[in-house]
Amino acid sequence: MKNTSLITLGIMFLFLIGTASASSQYGSIDVYYNDKILPGKEIAKPVLKIGEPFKVRFDFTVNQKCYVSVKLSELGKDNFVIIDGPTSRMEEYYGKIMEENSTEVFEWTVKPTENWAGGSIPIDFVYQVDELGAGGKTLVNGEFTAAYCTISNEHYEGEIPISENHPVSETEPSSTSASTPAFSLVTAILALVLVFLRFSRQ
Repeated sequence: MKNTSLITLGIMFLFLIGTASASSQYGSIDVYYNDKILPGKEIAKPVLKIGEPFKVRFDFTVNQKCYVSVKLSELGKDNFVIIDGPTSRMEEYYGKIMEENSTEVFEWTVKPTENWAGGSIPIDFVYQVDELGAGGKTLVNGEFTAAYCTISNEHYEGEIPISENHPVSETEPSSTSASTPAFSLVTAILALVLVFLRFSRQ
């Protein structure tokens, strides 16, 4: 059943896939995967472990003052978890006013869940540009695939980046936990030596 779903998704992907960049009379978007720009129609095709973090970045340039809305999108739900970025969840929009001839960087750090372990799934970028003011019309909108991720059955065991929105507390004893095992071992040996000396004197 899962194999059939994978084949169906693959066929859908071939028909629905967009380019990994976009441009119009209103502006342009440059796409980066792990800080590497994706030229033209190139789409990142990483092989990732479950929980392995990666970054997608979009340099959004507009030619006129406008309101821009962006989000990361997925097929289904709970296939990716956002670690850091302008939104905290998939399918959640982030919007802001952009000045004429300005560029805004939208960057997310994301990790795949085990939902598609052994399969492949795209992660998409959705955008909309609106005129300012009440009743402003939509100038342009679109969606394209930023990365087509193949998820292995292995679990990632490396370091996970900490969200800039949730920094580690300065009072958290991160260094203490690393030194505690060695300290405990020395203390235990000392205690045994003292006990031995005490009994040897009796």
